[in-house]
This record gives sequence, C-alpha cells and structure tokens, in this order.
Amino acid sequence: MKRKRMKKTFALLLATSMLVVLALSGCSGGKSAGDVAPAGDSDTGKSGKSGEQVTITHYTIDSEDRTFIEKLIPDFEAKHPNIKVKVEKAPYEQFDSKLQTLIAGGKSPDVTSHYGYGGFAEYYNKDMLLDMNDIIKEDGFKASDYSIPDDLMKIYTVKDHVYGVPVNMYVTLMLYNKDMFDAANVPYPPSDYEDKSWTFDKMVEDAKKMTHVSEDIAKTQYGVDFTWSERDMRPLYFGVEPYSQDTWTNGGVPSETHFDSPDVMATYNKLFNLILKDKVSPTTEWSKSVAGQNGDAFVTGKLGMTVSGSWSLAGSNDFPFKVGVAAVPAGGNDKVRSVLFVDPLLILKGSKHPKEAFEWIKYLVSDEVQEKSIDLSGGNPPVNTKAAEAYYKHFEGIDPDDVKKVYEGAVKYGFESYNHLITNYSQINDMFINEMQPIDTGHKTVEEVMPTIQKKVMEIIKR
Repeated sequence: MKRKRMKKTFALLLATSMLVVLALSGCSGGKSAGDVAPAGDSDTGKSGKSGEQVTITHYTIDSEDRTFIEKLIPDFEAKHPNIKVKVEKAPYEQFDSKLQTLIAGGKSPDVTSHYGYGGFAEYYNKDMLLDMNDIIKEDGFKASDYSIPDDLMKIYTVKDHVYGVPVNMYVTLMLYNKDMFDAANVPYPPSDYEDKSWTFDKMVEDAKKMTHVSEDIAKTQYGVDFTWSERDMRPLYFGVEPYSQDTWTNGGVPSETHFDSPDVMATYNKLFNLILKDKVSPTTEWSKSVAGQNGDAFVTGKLGMTVSGSWSLAGSNDFPFKVGVAAVPAGGNDKVRSVLFVDPLLILKGSKHPKEAFEWIKYLVSDEVQEKSIDLSGGNPPVNTKAAEAYYKHFEGIDPDDVKKVYEGAVKYGFESYNHLITNYSQINDMFINEMQPIDTGHKTVEEVMPTIQKKVMEIIKR
C-alpha cells in the first residue's frame, strides 16, 4: 500500500475514530486520559500574561538522541526571556505509562511526541491532544516558511485541524559493514531502489558468504540481521496484508486480521528461516551475548548487513569499521519496501501555556535549529528540506548521494508505520514480542504460534 494512500485515508480514519470513541464513551461512561486531565478545556488556549515568565515542560525519552534538546534551551530562552523550558525524561519502555501518570496526576507536560509504543491515533482517540488551529491562525504559521513539505503536515491534520507539527522523518534502510564485504570479496549492495538486481534472495546469497559460525563466539559473525519494523507489519514486505482494508476507514479498528492464514505464515517462515534454516542471521540470544540486552549487534562489527530504521544511522560516525548505506532489497511487493516513522511535536490538552509551547515547537523546526540538531542528536533526520541536505552529508565515509538515494527511495516505497494508526497498538506489539519468542529460539514453529497470535490480536483490538 502506497504511503500516499495512507495519508489520504488517515484523516478519515481519525475522524471515524473520534465518532467511535464518543459512541463508546456514551455507552460505558468510561474515562479517557483526556477525561482525567485536570487542566481540561478550561485551560486550553490560555497563556502567560504579557511579560509574565512561564515554564513549559517538554516530555521525551531519556536517550542522547532526544535529550540533546537541553543544549538548545539556553539560546531559546535568550530569545524568549518570558519562557523557561524544562525537560522531563523517561526510559523508552516507561514512556507511555509515565505520560499517563503525569496527566492523571495533574502534571501534564506541554510538548511531547509519540516516542513510546503508543501512537498518534491512540493519543488522539484518548482526547489528549490540543487542536492547534487557533494558535496557528493567530501566529500566522506556515509550514512552507519552515521548509516542511505539505504532505508531511497532512499526516497530523484531521479534517483541516492540525494536531501535530512534524519534526523528524525516519525511514527503513540497510546499513552494511564495508570491511566484512571487502574481506568476503562481495560487491557492495546498491543504494538505488530502482536497481532490480537487489532482491531478498540476492541478500541471502551475499549473507552466506559473510557468515562464519564457530564454537568460539569471538570468531562468529553473521551476514544479515533483517529486523524490518514491528513484527506485525513484516508480511507487507512480501505483498501480504495482515490487517483488513477497513482498518483505514474504521477508526484504526480492523474488522478482520489474517495472521493465521497460509500466506501470512509463509512470510514469517521466510524471515525466521534466515535464522533457523539459512543460518545467516543471529538468534536474539546471540545478539544479546555480544551486544548486551538492548545493544545493537551490528555496532560490534559482527554483522555484514542490518535492515533497520534510520535511527541506526545515527552514531555511525563512531562505528569501529567502515559503513555503507543501501536500499532495502526487494522482497516481492513492488509497492512496499520501507516503513516510515514521521515524528510530530504535539501540544497536550493539559498544557497551561500552549502559545509558549508553540513558540518552542517553531524554534525546534526552524532551518537553523533543525540543521544544528543533526549534529547535536548524533544524526536525527530533519523534516526540514533545507536541513536535509546537511543530513545527507553528516555521515563520515558514507557517500551523501547514497544517503539521499536511500531516503528518496524509502519515501517512494514507504508505508506509514502501523504503530501510529491502529488502536491499542502498544499491547499488540508487546503480545507479538512475547508470543514469537519461542519461534526465534526454535522451540515452536510458525504454524504452532500464529493461531494463538490471531486470537489474541483480535481480543486486543476489541478491548
């Protein structure tokens, strides 16, 4: 499914979501995060009096690629002497739960993004987000003045109401270890998505030439780690859609899923066979043993290729080997080869100072700050098209033309991540991780596990 199609349907999806949520609220009387936020609508739109100093809170993940914004605060505060910025942090795994706790406790942050497992649709459906239209109109904000493409702004616009301003755009890409390719005398993979020779089967063929398994872990290396986005969307890569089409017109609530169908199970077998049959990919346990619980085995220099989000490109300047960037190989779907993750900056409904929060957002997406943020974050990709040119040149030893080609190809063949669009997604994602673990270790087959996943995913969707 093309990304453009997703964008066209997203507004309808969310509009329908709102109706579904209102209907359910009327039936059950249950509370949403918006219900328990004490600031509520009565505070929405209010701001500090002229000249009065106010403090806004930016809630983010406690990692270097997010907390770098602390270094931007002094310059912002110098230009806005009436606004102080405080950064509230949480580990990735605790991001969603802490956010809900803050809101419920009357300490709602002013600005955040969907950096946890939860997505924009979940926040929107819980009535957590401020409609920015009035602020935008009063301010005279135009996305074009900040070099933000209109199609990216539309992702977080619902029925002409803006609920988020894009700040970073991540794509799926392939990183490869040039040293391992050179040692195996294997040509580098192409960066051009239109190169028809670069297929999934060719990737496996190259990976076999770089894989060496030894009882000595120090001598073991693998050809590829194909960790393509969240587990539920991987069948898309092979042209199989696990969620019914009405997902996009039914409020992010698919009426059917097909995770136990022969077509879907065949795609999972193809991916798990990289570990269990072809043996060109490492097990999770091996990766943990060389890189730690949450580490990246590719960084250790023991993987020839890794398919991952472009956040993996950040920090590549410090890798202890030469790095290249390539297109994701064609897997059988002539429309989908990349997952897109466009992160917005959101103002929460509980914000007591939304106008000052919007000033901070404008600062973060300005040409100068977006370009400066590339270095400060270690390589976060900007949405600002002017700053993007600096992003392509950021990575030492990697041809900027390759980075640009990979980005352009990934956008052309991109699919908006499900985690922004499907209801109760954080629970779905956790369930997939737990249920698929026995397949990864070889203790159960895909055919044994997928009927359980099919049953559980429908139970979660209906909650």
